[in-house]
Amino acid sequence: MSVATTKATSFRLSRDSLQAHEPDQRMTRFRRHGYQRWVLLRTQVDLLWFWDKRWFFIALIVGFTFMHMPTPDGLTHQGQTVLAMSLMATMLFITEPVPLPAVALMIVLGQVILLGVDSTTVAKSLMTDSVLFIMGALMLAVAVVKQRLDKRIAWVIVRITGTSTFWICFGISTICGLLASFIGEHTVAAMMLPVGVTLINLTSNDPKKVRKLAIVLLLSISYGCAIASIGTPSGGARNAIMIGYWQEFFYKPGDPETRKFIVHYLTWIAFAYPLFLVQLPVVTSILFFTFKPEYSDMSRAVTRLRAQVMMDGPLKPSAWMAIILFCATIVGWVGFSQTLGLGTVAIAGALAFLVAGLVRWEDINAGVNWGVVLLYAAAISLGVQMKNTGAAQWLAESFIHMLAPLGAQHGFGLYAAVGLLTTGITNTMTAGAAVAVLGPIMLNMASVTHSDPIIIGFITAMASSIAYVTAAAHPAFTIVYASGYIKSSEFVRVGIRMTLVSLIALFGFAMFVWPLLE
Repeated sequence: MSVATTKATSFRLSRDSLQAHEPDQRMTRFRRHGYQRWVLLRTQVDLLWFWDKRWFFIALIVGFTFMHMPTPDGLTHQGQTVLAMSLMATMLFITEPVPLPAVALMIVLGQVILLGVDSTTVAKSLMTDSVLFIMGALMLAVAVVKQRLDKRIAWVIVRITGTSTFWICFGISTICGLLASFIGEHTVAAMMLPVGVTLINLTSNDPKKVRKLAIVLLLSISYGCAIASIGTPSGGARNAIMIGYWQEFFYKPGDPETRKFIVHYLTWIAFAYPLFLVQLPVVTSILFFTFKPEYSDMSRAVTRLRAQVMMDGPLKPSAWMAIILFCATIVGWVGFSQTLGLGTVAIAGALAFLVAGLVRWEDINAGVNWGVVLLYAAAISLGVQMKNTGAAQWLAESFIHMLAPLGAQHGFGLYAAVGLLTTGITNTMTAGAAVAVLGPIMLNMASVTHSDPIIIGFITAMASSIAYVTAAAHPAFTIVYASGYIKSSEFVRVGIRMTLVSLIALFGFAMFVWPLLE
C-alpha cells in the first residue's frame, strides 16, 4: 500500500473516530452544563430558604446569647432563661418564620430541656381551664355555623347599621364590646367569628379579592372584645384580682375612710366603662386607616345575605334547639363559672351539641384549629414560669428602679411608668398573671410614693388589657387568628397604633377624670 493511501486511510479513520465520539462529547458538555445549572438552582433555593427562615435563626442567636450572659443581681439563672425564652417566643410570634404551633412546641421543649421542669408538670400547666375554654369555644363556633345561625345574627347587625362597610365594622365592634364587657371576651369572639366569616364569604368567593376586608371585619371582632374586657369586674380575671388586692392591702374594718377600697361592681363600671366607650370609634378608624378594605359598601353581601335568610325560611326545630343550648351555655358561664370554671361549661356545651346530633365530630375536627389551642396553652404555661421563677417580679422592680432617677415617682411620670411596664409585660404573659404579679408591687409603690392606690390599681388593671401585638396576647385574638384569614404580622401593624391610642386615653383618664370620681 502506498504512503498516500495509508495517509488517506488514516485520515478517514481519524475523522470517523471524531465523528463517532462527537455526540458523546456534546452529551458530556450538556451534562456538565446541566449539573452546573442544577447546582446554581439548588444554591438559590437554599439561600431563599435561609432568607425565609432568617428570623428563626436571629431569634435563636439573640435568645441563647441573652441566656449565656452574666446573670444580673437579684435574678436567678432560671429566671434569666425564662426571659430569654420569652424574648425568642415574642420575636417568633411577630415575625412568624415558622408556624405558630411550632413555637408552642418549642416553648414546651424549652421548659423541659432548658429549665429542667418535669415533663408531667409542664403537661399539667398546658391544660388549664382557660385552654379548655378556648377549645370548647372553638367547637361551639363550628356548631353555630352548622346551624346557619351566624347568618341570622349577621342579618340583625346589618339591619341596624346599614350597608356601609365602616358602619358594619363599627356595629360589630360595638356589639362585641357590649357583650364582652359582661360575659367575657372568649365567649363573644367564639360567637361572632362565624358572623364575620359569613359576611366575608358573601362578599366574594375569592379570598384574595377580600383580603383586607376580611382583616378589618375580623379584627373588629377581636378588638371590640379586647378593649371591652376592662368594662366590668366580670369582663376579665385581672379585674377581680385587682379588686381583691385593694381590699386585702388597704381596707380596715374599723376605719370608715378605707371603705373606698371595697370597689363594688357599679363603682368599677363608673371608672372603666367610659374608657371602653371612648376607644370604640377609634378601633374602626385605625383599622380602616391601616388596611383600607376593598369594598366601602357591602350591598352585594347584604343582598345575598337577605336572600339566603329568606330562602332558609322560619327557624327549624334543630335551630331552636341550638339556640337553647347556646343560651344555656352562656347562662352557665355567667352563673356557674365561679364553681365549675369557664372551660368546663364550654366543653359541656360542645358535648350537648354532639349528643343532640346538631353537629358531627368530623365537622368539629375539621373546623377547629387545634394548633391554635396548643399555642394558647404554651403561652399560658410560659407565663406561669415567668411568675414561678421570679422573672416577672425582677423585671418590674428593675424597671421601676431605672425610672427613679428620672423623677417618675409622682403624677404623670409614675402613671406612665406603671402603664408602660404593665403593657410591656402583659404582651409576654396572660393579663391575669401580669396583674397577679405586678399588682402587689404597684400598690406598694403607691403607698411609698404617697400616691392614690385606687388610680394606680386601675392603671395596672387597664394597662394589662393593652396586649395587642401578638396573636396569643388575648383569647379573642387567638380565636380570630384560628380562622386562617389573618397573619401574625397584621396584629403587629394594628397593635402598635392601638397601643399608643389606648395608653393616651388611659393616662388622660388617670390625670383628669378618675380624680373627680373619688
